[in-house]
Amino acid sequence: MSDNQQARHVVIRTIERAPLDIADQLGRAGTATVHEAIGRRGFLGPDLRPIQADTKIGGSAVTVLSHPGDNMMLHAAVEVCEPGDVLVVATTAPSTHGMFGDLLATSLQVRGVRGLVIDAAVRDTADLREMGFCVWTRHVSCQGTVKATPGSVNVPISLGGVAINPGDVICADDDGVVCVGRDEAAWALEQSNARLANEVVTRERLVAGELGVDFYGLRTKLADLGVEYLD
Repeated sequence: MSDNQQARHVVIRTIERAPLDIADQLGRAGTATVHEAIGRRGFLGPDLRPIQADTKIGGSAVTVLSHPGDNMMLHAAVEVCEPGDVLVVATTAPSTHGMFGDLLATSLQVRGVRGLVIDAAVRDTADLREMGFCVWTRHVSCQGTVKATPGSVNVPISLGGVAINPGDVICADDDGVVCVGRDEAAWALEQSNARLANEVVTRERLVAGELGVDFYGLRTKLADLGVEYLD
């Protein structure tokens, strides 16, 4: 994006996305696995919580930078969304307004969008759960919004101190939200699959009765740290 675009309010219609099958697999791997596998990076923070349970998604980020208490740019973003996308919304200042509800979700669901991540608030949460539209949000609030202030769609944003670019892969589940850079997506999947394979072996050892304190080599560490076993 040019400096001229950064200085203006824009809607970028075309973005590069990671292959959808890679986003799918990263979503199924789960945020804890992906976060650890890529070097404990990309976690958007513990305050972004799901309104639903037992759901894992992966998809490409369509980003929105919006004025607090104004959801006009969320409406503008709908037409640039494609199947497999995740709408990711940041605001230019903190906001607790319910910027998203069942009507916007209907528009996104028709276009095949998999979910919403928003650094503000949502409402109509019972309806959203009934629809099966997934949301991760900082707040829940019935307070409404206006449609009056310009913002931008598909520009770089930041949530929880993590930079998110359009087309990055968003993984979200009960444990939170993790962003994987689009250019790192294939590598992140390799690392995640390797970690999952290692966990299968570890689980088998635990089921067999072996203790983690032994096969992780923690007894020596505990002794070095001065921890004593007393009977």
